[in-house]
This record gives sequence, structure tokens and C-alpha cells, in this order.
Amino acid sequence: MEEKKLMKGNEAIAEAAIRAGCGAYFGYPITPQNEIIAYMAKNMLEKGRIFIQAESEIAAINMVYGASAAGARAMTSSSSPGVSLKQEGISYAAGADIPLVLVNVVRGGPGLGSIAPSQADYFQSTRGGGHGDYYCIVLAPKSVQECADLTYLAFDLAEKYRIPVIVLADGILGQMMEGVVLPTERDIESLPARNWTVGKMVEQDRAEARHITSIDLVPENLESKTKARFARYETIKSAEIRYESIDVDGVDLTLVAYGTSARVALGAKKLAEKQGVKLGLFRPITLWPFPYREIAAIAESGKPLLVVEMSLGQFVEDVKLSLLEREPGTPQPPVHLLGHSGGVIPTEEEVFAEVQRILGN
Repeated sequence: MEEKKLMKGNEAIAEAAIRAGCGAYFGYPITPQNEIIAYMAKNMLEKGRIFIQAESEIAAINMVYGASAAGARAMTSSSSPGVSLKQEGISYAAGADIPLVLVNVVRGGPGLGSIAPSQADYFQSTRGGGHGDYYCIVLAPKSVQECADLTYLAFDLAEKYRIPVIVLADGILGQMMEGVVLPTERDIESLPARNWTVGKMVEQDRAEARHITSIDLVPENLESKTKARFARYETIKSAEIRYESIDVDGVDLTLVAYGTSARVALGAKKLAEKQGVKLGLFRPITLWPFPYREIAAIAESGKPLLVVEMSLGQFVEDVKLSLLEREPGTPQPPVHLLGHSGGVIPTEEEVFAEVQRILGN
């Protein structure tokens, strides 16, 4: 097994992308993800791969589109307002079935907001973000190790389903340092060949240019393509849901959180154990597809749920939607929210105090 290294989350993301076979990276600087672009600038060029600091976020995402359509595993990264600028290009990629990886190291908003950590890009990430009917797979790490592992996975999922994949981290995960065992480096020349890329298409001794585009001016054709894509989404929902569930049976209350908030919630759980309060913790790793049924199964006990998030009520809406998946006749538990915004981070003590308030202790 490879030696454990001390790395920042942003550096682990960049190195994992290189090891996953990223052949082309295009980005534009923005805090708090700048270590990614700096790492890629040095290491992609040393390996003879493509690195371009684009003139804007809009240029960067469209370069990713072009590089992927031409056959490269391609990636970009940014932080919240920069990702907003990329949404048109992500929508184009989704509409053209272009695989790509986008890393969003989230900061406070809206607008320019702050450079402090946030989770307020949840709706933007899990509801498509751009125009039209589409989704992106969304992976949410909680540690530097998962920053590496989920970035590595993101390239495979993008390739497998021909879909944009978002790695949704935040400023804490991007900047914190932890030990990480990096995934195995792939030989970029040995990656599976794509049979759909732009270029010459030979059929029956006749060569034609193959174009990749999201435009189709015949409504019925466009609807048919979109319905086929949604059938693929159903396959993703059945095969790619990931989550972590800790001590959720026979508890007084279950904490539900992702990313950095889940780390805080785990600390609150340990505080509660010292006071004789039994807490469970459920952490979605895929934010889309979302583990609705898994949360519903926990909710059937009727015990309260406390959602902890660094936004003022986005993630909690999916938790509430999960209750619709309960077995008929089972009690509906109360769902509480502890949310912060603008870069404010919840504390373990604050979460435990809210647990005590809910339980009446």
C-alpha cells in the first residue's frame, strides 16, 4: 500500500485527478480553491498533459467541453461565484452527454459573499444549476482522504454514464491538512477508448464528420433525447447511491449532515455519549442521487431528526422529502434544522445544545 502523505484537501483533489487519468485541466483562479490550479499548473505540465489558465470561468468550462468531446478526461475547478459562471457550459455538457469533472470548493454567498466555508451551493449542485432538464452526479467528501477518493471516483462515474460529475467540498476541506493514502496512478494511454468522440465516422465505406452538440431544433427529437437521459438517471439512482450510517438504531435522535457539517455532528455525537444521550448520524456521500429511502427507513422509528448544514435550509429540504418514502402507517418524525450561512461554521457544543433543547433535557 502506498505511504500516507500529509496534504491539503485541494492538493489531494488535484493529485487524485492526475492519478485518475485527467489529461486536460482548464481553470481560473478563485479563493479558496487556488491550490488546485497551482498544483495542476506544475504537475500536469511536468507529465506532458494539458494545462491552461483560461481568461475566465466561462472560457474554462467550454475548453473542458471541447477537450472531453475530443477524447480527453477533462476537469475544471472553482469556487461558488466562479461555478455560477460555468453553469451554461455544464448545461451544454449535460445536453450533449459529455463526461467531465468539476470541483467546487464552496464559499459564502450569495454574490461575491466571503471566502469562508459554506454549503450554500447545495441547490445549485443537486438541481442541475443551469437551464433545462438535467442532473449532475454530486459527491460530497468529509475528509482529505475522501477528497482524493471521490475525485478519483468522479472520473470513472463521468465516463461510465457520460455525465458531468461535481465534487462538492468547502473551504475547510480544501484548506485543511490530513494524512491521505493516494489512489493508484493509471497509465493515461491505457484508459478505455471512447467510440463517440468528434472526428471522422466511417459507415458503409462512407466517411462523415461526427458532431457533438446539445442543440436539436425538432421538439420531439429533443424530448426523446431528454427522456433517454432520464432513463439513464434512473440507472444511476439504482446503482450509485452512497452514504455513511453510524449507530442509527435505538437512538434518541439522529443527526443528518454531510461534508464538514458531518464532522461537527460526529463530535456532537461523542459529547452526547458522555452525557448518556444516544445519537445516530447519517451522512449522504452522494447528494445526487440522494439516499431518500435510507433516510426514510431511519425516520420510521418516529424519533426526531436534526439536520446540520452550513446554509439556511437547502439540504434539509431533501431530508424532508425523504419522509415521503416511509412505509404507510409509520409515524412521521419532526425534522429540525441547525443552519448557518455566510461562512459561519457550527460547533460541536452548539449542535449538542440543540439536541438537548429538542429532547427537553
